[in-house]
Amino acid sequence: MPYFSPETNEKYLLQAAAEICMAARTAPKGKGKDLLVTAVVSETEKKALIERMLLISERDSLPFFARDAGNLERSPVVILFGSRKDPLRLPHCGYCGFDDCDAMLQAGGTCSFNTGDLGIALGSAASRAADLRLDNRIMYSAGKAALELGLLGEDVQIAYALPLSVTAKSPFFDR
Repeated sequence: MPYFSPETNEKYLLQAAAEICMAARTAPKGKGKDLLVTAVVSETEKKALIERMLLISERDSLPFFARDAGNLERSPVVILFGSRKDPLRLPHCGYCGFDDCDAMLQAGGTCSFNTGDLGIALGSAASRAADLRLDNRIMYSAGKAALELGLLGEDVQIAYALPLSVTAKSPFFDR
């Protein structure tokens, strides 16, 4: 008996998610300091993300959070990517807008390299998903909801999500 539509089996999407996380992990990082946190969310966590996104949409009058929540509902697998907030303490930097790392920390700012490194890792992750021809979309909205829920831990204060889908028409197209 043939095995029909193996590409829609969640087991294979989870394998792909592991490859996508590996691509993000091996992306270049400032001073070689690995602050990246990756996580594949469970069905329970995905439901909590969707609920929080809908809450944010209503609470803050941001309709695109509700639209993105609908995209997550149609995505069997969702990966979270975050960066721990830890300055690189590069001399004569100031890219964050502060004189030095201590001033940035005191003001509650974020090291530009933390954000930049996360962006490079996200690019690698989305590229690997594209290599596998998976429908995917980097989402700030789901990352923000994950932060509010504390899904990546207290020390992660910057996050994005990458939902994955295998369908005849991408749920992220014509949004």
